[in-house]
Amino acid sequence: MPTDPFLLLGLTPGFDLAETDIEQAYLARVAAEHPDLVSGDDEAAARAAALNDARVVLLNPERRARVLLTRIAGEDKDDSLPDGFLFEIMEVRSELETAAASGNEEQIKRWQSWADARRTEYIEKIRQQFAKLSDPPEDQEIRAIRTTLNAWRYIERMIEQAGLIGR
Repeated sequence: MPTDPFLLLGLTPGFDLAETDIEQAYLARVAAEHPDLVSGDDEAAARAAALNDARVVLLNPERRARVLLTRIAGEDKDDSLPDGFLFEIMEVRSELETAAASGNEEQIKRWQSWADARRTEYIEKIRQQFAKLSDPPEDQEIRAIRTTLNAWRYIERMIEQAGLIGR
């Protein structure tokens, strides 16, 4: 069974997938793996789990972008970030951690709004970068997407570590 989430769910690879399309594809595929339909098939549970994993990956825009980029350009350990990003983020991290530790709901909401705005910016930037890819993609286009994804990932992990997700 393939491990590519797009192949597993039978979806055309792309960044702009609607959540409803992902859910419908998942439900259609997982229904075929239901224990009542495949009794005696010891691999059915594993296939259903793989389908669920594919669904989870594709519902997360950051993870979907990473999988799509890997399909297009292969694995890469490029960890480059935009110019000035680390300096900016060091200041943000300090303020964010202070707000999270203080328990001040007004500050926490301000940082949650900041995180939501940054996430929205990165989703739109990645959407545009994928939409503008040449066929075949040029190296500088791939590097630009990787750099954007690295910054986005950094922001997401920083927010998680500060404990602002799920508040």
